[in-house]
Amino acid sequence: MSSRSAVVATHRLGTATRRVTDHIRDRIQRGELDRGERLPPERELARQLGLSRTTIRAGLQALATQGVLAIRHGAGTFVADGPLVLDSEQFHFLSALHGLSRREMFEARRALESWVAGMAAERATSDDIAALGAALNGMSASVGNPRRFLDYDLLFHKTVAQASGNAILASIVEMVSRRFFEARRSTLPADRSLPMLVDKHRRIYQAIRDRNSHIAQRAMLDHLRDAERQVEHEVGESDTTPRQFSARRREPRV
Repeated sequence: MSSRSAVVATHRLGTATRRVTDHIRDRIQRGELDRGERLPPERELARQLGLSRTTIRAGLQALATQGVLAIRHGAGTFVADGPLVLDSEQFHFLSALHGLSRREMFEARRALESWVAGMAAERATSDDIAALGAALNGMSASVGNPRRFLDYDLLFHKTVAQASGNAILASIVEMVSRRFFEARRSTLPADRSLPMLVDKHRRIYQAIRDRNSHIAQRAMLDHLRDAERQVEHEVGESDTTPRQFSARRREPRV
């Protein structure tokens, strides 16, 4: 196949796949498919749309990657019924493309996470409190293993956001904060200050457990401000101009 033919074939496949994704999205928006509902078999979708099963499969996989569908091998394809998930991959790409500064990222985190911490103090269920406690205990038990500590740290922030009871805010918080965690994972050094970070998170946990929204907000703000100051100390400069957030240096503690 010539290069031109290959380009044409790729374009046609992309157009056909888009027909599949648009069809499924349209049915969901019209209320014809609800959360957790099973989609028709691939062969039925192929008949309805006049496309090959290979194209149908590609379209379904694209929607599964975006969190719209859940493909369960042996059971079928279902409309996603889990928590709202935004496209963090695109956000990470665009943040690099547009050179979002470290300062902007921390400002966004302070605004979002302090607010949801206050909401969590007002709305957290007993299960949310238990999950926060488990994440905190995991952090405490992992101070000698920075990478495992990081997993529990991310889980703690994610659980605080979910405890706010607002799925949109929780998804935005996770999308923004995960940018830091993923960047830090490849460069995470041994850190003697991890016990201090456990104490910072314990203050947040206690405020949420005690239903004190003001203290929860303040504790989260203090934690993130300390994190930003530590980053400036580690890289030896302040971030006063827009610059690409990069993992080439030691990343923010969170």
